[in-house]
Amino acid sequence: MTKKMNVESFNLDHTKVQAPYLRLADKKTGEHGDCIYKYDFRICQPNKGHMEMPALHSLEHLMAELSRNHSSAVVDISPMGCQTGFYVSLLNEASYEKALDLMEQTLKDVLVATEVPACNEQQCGWAASHSLEGAQRLARYMLDNRAQWTKVFAD
Repeated sequence: MTKKMNVESFNLDHTKVQAPYLRLADKKTGEHGDCIYKYDFRICQPNKGHMEMPALHSLEHLMAELSRNHSSAVVDISPMGCQTGFYVSLLNEASYEKALDLMEQTLKDVLVATEVPACNEQQCGWAASHSLEGAQRLARYMLDNRAQWTKVFAD
């Protein structure tokens, strides 16, 4: 990578990171002083594994809905196109520790969920592509590896 690109993640050397982790990927300050903090919540090791779409889709729905029970700072939780993680955008929440806690509490909620929110044709664009069990396996994996979330790069 010689040329700096406009997209932050395109400048990240994906061969040097060690999933799972949560890292601050970007911070944008608006003209009125509000800040959006974008986190890279990486679940799978880039170019070595990926989440299957039904599990990823359900985890997206669950985290998008359940995270807002813990924080009013959540702007969005969006899956990465490479299917290895999510972007978590928070408004005016600068604390990395609070972001870690938010994701941990949200994943604990996923483990006890009995259904995927908005898993129907009226509220979802591909309602047939969901797996609560798959989402819960991903959440369990992340929680089992919680101690690693603050270590982004391999030794």
